[in-house]
Amino acid sequence: MTETLTLTPEMMVVLGVLAVTIFLFVAEIVRVDVVAIIVMVSLPLVGLIFFPDQVARTADRAEGDLFIAFDQTFSGFSSNAVISIIAVIIIGAALDKTGVMNKVARPIIRIAGHSESRLITGISGTVGIISGFMQNIGAAALFLPAVTRIAKATNIPVSRLLMPMGFCAILGGTVTLVGSSPVILLNDLMQTSGVEESWNLFDVTPIGLALIATGILYFIIAGRWVLPSNTDTTETLATDSSELAETYGIPTETFELEVPRGSNLVGMDNETAGWRRDYGVSLVALDRNGDKVYAPGRRTVFGAGDVLALVGTEEDVRRAAEAFGLQRRDELTTFAEELSPSNAGLAEVVIAPRSRLIGKTMREIQFREKYDLDIVGIARGQEVFRAGLSDRPFQSGDALLVHGLHEKIGLLQKEERDFLVTTPVEVEEMREHKAPWAIGFLLVAISMILFTDIQLSVALMTGALGVILSGVLTVDEAYDAVDWRTVFLLAGLIPLGIVMEQTDTAAWVAQETLTMLGDVQPIVLMTTIAILATVFSLVMSNVGATVLLVPLAIAMAKGAGGAEAGADPMVFALVVALATSNSFIIPTHQVNALIMGPGGYRNADYMRAGGIMTLLFLVVLVTMLYFFYQ
Repeated sequence: MTETLTLTPEMMVVLGVLAVTIFLFVAEIVRVDVVAIIVMVSLPLVGLIFFPDQVARTADRAEGDLFIAFDQTFSGFSSNAVISIIAVIIIGAALDKTGVMNKVARPIIRIAGHSESRLITGISGTVGIISGFMQNIGAAALFLPAVTRIAKATNIPVSRLLMPMGFCAILGGTVTLVGSSPVILLNDLMQTSGVEESWNLFDVTPIGLALIATGILYFIIAGRWVLPSNTDTTETLATDSSELAETYGIPTETFELEVPRGSNLVGMDNETAGWRRDYGVSLVALDRNGDKVYAPGRRTVFGAGDVLALVGTEEDVRRAAEAFGLQRRDELTTFAEELSPSNAGLAEVVIAPRSRLIGKTMREIQFREKYDLDIVGIARGQEVFRAGLSDRPFQSGDALLVHGLHEKIGLLQKEERDFLVTTPVEVEEMREHKAPWAIGFLLVAISMILFTDIQLSVALMTGALGVILSGVLTVDEAYDAVDWRTVFLLAGLIPLGIVMEQTDTAAWVAQETLTMLGDVQPIVLMTTIAILATVFSLVMSNVGATVLLVPLAIAMAKGAGGAEAGADPMVFALVVALATSNSFIIPTHQVNALIMGPGGYRNADYMRAGGIMTLLFLVVLVTMLYFFYQ
């Protein structure tokens, strides 16, 4: 910035639009995507964007008058960022549909169990590191289905996992010089501003790792207060199971026990054990050396090392464990995913009129062996039977309370005319045979990004198109996968950022702020520049903020008071490139916009959790740079 800027009428209008936008975000009078649409439409209405025919009519304006002579109102819909988000969401949905994200989720659940803090550490740390080597929106979008599945499997609200994951994906962009667009541009901007030295790929890694660690620790320590528990966003059938359990007095809690050597259950068969008869519990699954059996038959013989899944009350399970000398585990580990509320539970199955099963018993039709389901209760009129079920003849209208995998209940619903499944079960169709195609097109997109000069959006859309043409997803499934609220939120705010740049409003704000400071110590100047970069990144693109502020920061470091006090232009430029990732307070960052819908977040959630994260980011960034990089 070589000349002093003065406040113009256009700048005042831009600042007015910005103030109204922030007010609408804070007040939550309308949804955030609607706010973005209001902003997008208002810009030409207040005269900040002129269309080509209007430009012709204003050709006689005085020289020096400012106007934007092209249509930018809806330019956000064709922006590289928005198209990239659409494409990467489709690729992520393809990976989920083929079961790839299930395989990603399983080891995380196996290691972390049902511990929220361990899950936050594992998920957020993994995404943060990956985000250091690819665009953070890509890392977040690819892990979004996996986090959703983990939330369902562990019965933890997805809102308590997605925000830590999203924030750490943003923080991960500071781990290397290829983690986000601002740091990629940094060296080029420094050279054009007269700084000959440059930063190497891993020079910023200590700062990035410190920021990721700070983010993880923040959510582990303060997560119980700052993270919302939006239980309605985790779509499971747990509600149906709990309603049935309450109606019929059937327990649904699942416990995991191990059969040790010396247990008197070793060598005993399932029928002799008398689980329901003697203890009021149901054996719903058994694992033997990794082979899982659901609804084990009455002739199943138990051996040392078997892992049993029992459904019943805690007191009944405790009595059974003491009787057989079983070792009870604190939480589900072996069956953590398979018997989670999203994958298994109770269902009500009615014996149909004129069913061939009327008069027959559960033992006679070998119900467990045939359907891999267990009957845990029979409701007949006002009575509910929980014991002696194997030899009780079925009657027309009997309601069977069955426990098992939703997949098996769905098959019963689809293929058997003798039963009427009154509890609807949606069985997700997985296309595991298409997994190589999904992974292949993901690698194609990544290779195009890394090894060619093709634009990011084109590379990712190539991968998205590939998964559709190869049959991994249908076109309708691809459309359904996209969160269009995210698209409109980002597309609507992009023109505001363009107008702020082209009217020099952002440059004027930066100029006035730094002029007010005068000659100060480098750490104060560094902190001020970091705050400016943070504020600008909330209302305009982080690339635009970086392009604007890097030359300014370098000039301030070289200027009066800066050089004498030991200010390093390289470090000041780095402050800007890293601080533009400090976008947590409102959902204008691409990653925050992406997780807003799936997490059920409101603006207030970002302000509460993001406000503290913003302060922590500034403290860690300035401290690291001032004491270790100056």
